[in-house]
Amino acid sequence: MGKKKERRCSFCGRPESEVNNLIGGFAAYICDECVQIAYEVLKEARLNYEPQEAAIEEIPKPSQIKAFLDKYIVGQERAKKVISVAIYNHLKRIKHKNRFDDVELEKSNILMIGPTGVGKTLMAKTLAKFLNIPYAIYDATPLTEAGYVGEDVENILLRLVQNADYNLEKARYGIIYLDEFDKLSRRQDSPSLTKDVGGEGVQQALLKIVEGTVANIPPQGGRKHPEQSYIQLDTSDILFIMGGAFDGLADIIRERLGRREIGFRGEHKKVDDREILRLVQPEDLIKYGIIPEMVGRLHVIAVFDPLDVDDLVKILTEPRNALVKQYQKLFELEGVSLQFTQKALETIAEIAMKRGTGARGLRAIMEEVLNDIMFQLPELKERGVARIIITDETILKHKEPIFEVREERKAGG
Repeated sequence: MGKKKERRCSFCGRPESEVNNLIGGFAAYICDECVQIAYEVLKEARLNYEPQEAAIEEIPKPSQIKAFLDKYIVGQERAKKVISVAIYNHLKRIKHKNRFDDVELEKSNILMIGPTGVGKTLMAKTLAKFLNIPYAIYDATPLTEAGYVGEDVENILLRLVQNADYNLEKARYGIIYLDEFDKLSRRQDSPSLTKDVGGEGVQQALLKIVEGTVANIPPQGGRKHPEQSYIQLDTSDILFIMGGAFDGLADIIRERLGRREIGFRGEHKKVDDREILRLVQPEDLIKYGIIPEMVGRLHVIAVFDPLDVDDLVKILTEPRNALVKQYQKLFELEGVSLQFTQKALETIAEIAMKRGTGARGLRAIMEEVLNDIMFQLPELKERGVARIIITDETILKHKEPIFEVREERKAGG
């Protein structure tokens, strides 16, 4: 009978006598040293896929974030401070989240509450611009539960991936702003036999990606099909910002407070919605129709103040992207100066207030005022017009603006 053949490691080929341990499997063996090498290879591969720190070189201070927001957003001082702190903490969490074994740093998503046209969407855009990260803005109203006519929540993620040029690593640290979020509230008055396909069901579907999951995204959008190959995106570090007007929320808060009123020397006046909304509690949002699990994931609440005429005038003239500055630049390209009287600016603001559109409606009003003038602008330049002054009568009575001609044209007759 021949000598028994010595077992060898199937990877490095060394015999059992030359290794500390040889682990046997089905028709194969591996030694302890090859196990250690395999562990190191897998560890390195995992680190390459999930880096310990995100590529955030320097985290801006809350004051720096707010200073940038101030360049584009008028007013909303309290909301800007709340959001600046939230963004600062979010970036710190991403950069250092794998440094702590004893504490898990949770993501702090943001809920913005305020009427239309007060700057909620602009706030999200400006934050993404400042942080130089991809963002997606999505309207919540077309979202429905899977199986119903509408759009799946994964389409929100697809838009973020597209805006990140399909760079999944960048998309993982992006911002998603979901507008009209209040429209997804659970319908309290809907009949029990009617399926609320655009309310609670969508909130439940959103909850998964807001909490953090590896989502399967159809690369072409639309509904999922078994034959499609999916893009997989980890949403754990995506910052979600939900925004909405939440009409009626102030009344819910008042009811909780026992319809309290503020009095001074015997005169009572109802607290306005601005002050009431700042007292919002999770229970108020739940009563409004936001599911408790979602409320628990919206840790930061920023309440936006309604805008008045003075605010709208400032929005027209002061920010870096102010409409008046934009139109002045367009006219300047034709060699013509554009100016507005103070009364004209106030009139534009008052029209926006009456329409209830806030700052969002200012551009449409400006287009109405300037469209005919811009149509004639090349000819006006040829006639020697150097300056055009828009007055309140130009807006209210459709009178021609004041045209000032260059001095040489005056002299030449």
